[in-house]
Amino acid sequence: MEQTESTLQVKRQTGIALALALSMLLAALGTSIANIALPTLAEVFSASFTQVQAVVVGYLVALTVAVLIAGRLGDRWGLKPALIGGLILFAVASVLCSLASGLWWLVAARALQGIGAAFLMTLAMALMRQTTPQERMGRAMGLLGMTSALGTALGPTLGGLLLAELGWRSIFWVLCPLACIALMLILVALPTEPGKRTGKPPGLWSVLDRHLAPGLIVNVLVAGIVMTTLVVGPFYLGIGLGLDAQTVGLVMATGPGIAIFCGIPSGRLVDAWGSRRVLSLGLFLLATGAIMLAFVPNAIGAAGYVLSVMVLTPGYQLFQTANNTGVLADVPKERQGTVSGLLNLSRNIGLIAGASVMGALFAFGAGTEDIAHATGSAIEAGMRLTFLVAAGAVVCGIAIVRLAGR
Repeated sequence: MEQTESTLQVKRQTGIALALALSMLLAALGTSIANIALPTLAEVFSASFTQVQAVVVGYLVALTVAVLIAGRLGDRWGLKPALIGGLILFAVASVLCSLASGLWWLVAARALQGIGAAFLMTLAMALMRQTTPQERMGRAMGLLGMTSALGTALGPTLGGLLLAELGWRSIFWVLCPLACIALMLILVALPTEPGKRTGKPPGLWSVLDRHLAPGLIVNVLVAGIVMTTLVVGPFYLGIGLGLDAQTVGLVMATGPGIAIFCGIPSGRLVDAWGSRRVLSLGLFLLATGAIMLAFVPNAIGAAGYVLSVMVLTPGYQLFQTANNTGVLADVPKERQGTVSGLLNLSRNIGLIAGASVMGALFAFGAGTEDIAHATGSAIEAGMRLTFLVAAGAVVCGIAIVRLAGR
């Protein structure tokens, strides 16, 4: 009898994990699947590259603005109902994207899709924390990290296939049936919550205490470094090393490819060692990888870049899994949505900072704003300065974690 109950519990937990992982996958897929279609959209709508970039930027800005709102609504109305609402909004917005008759209608629909994605990303993390036993929390967070990386890596590939075979509208409507599948899994697998929660959720400043702030600050720093590799990498590989576009894409896929296989092992390590030790290991690997990116690629070329990313990426997965687990470990039930929103907000702020601040630093190091026509030596100089500063940021993160531990 006990064995039967244990088997049922494992199956129930597996169903919950799959439902929440698919929600996280959809949010990441929505982020990356549209990028591949930007040249086609520019041609279809007779728009400039800057104008069609709004298709991607609108989604990211809406997602960033809405993550904290999604968490607060989840705490107020219940995490499961709020996630269901987010999935419905994401599915409807995907249909509207596929039916858009003009560029700005598409941008508006993508903003709605980004708001839906904020609910998916934020509430999937909070529900995973709420429904997973403490001794398996690291593996659960590792699964979410893995599916997020898988969605980011799968987006350009799936988008390219659909674009070639069925046209640009297909890259949006394909997300609708996936959202419907996730919705059915959520309805069936997740336990029903007791209903609307009484009273208002705790104020934001009461949630932001001294125990939570270090994890959020370091999350900003680390996300900025990861985005730096995505912004600087193509310029270094394409202009600095003179690689063709196909080879640049292959080399750039190394990071997301490694991240897919690091999520679950990272979670197991957190469960075995504890989040603080794994967090320190992840930051050490991130600092090492950033220092390697400053020097090794300039010495041995593309192989050096790949080798450096092979050190940096596992460090990021270890950090992300340990930090998410540690921050959410002791959060009361009525605050889990808000804290998940803060984690995603800090990550998105880091991504935006990595794209803007570190991109500007790269141009400063190269000595020119016209990066497309910079010399190889200028690109190398920009690469070196950017990742030395990135390594310094990780060292600051290590200091913050150590001080918080005391």
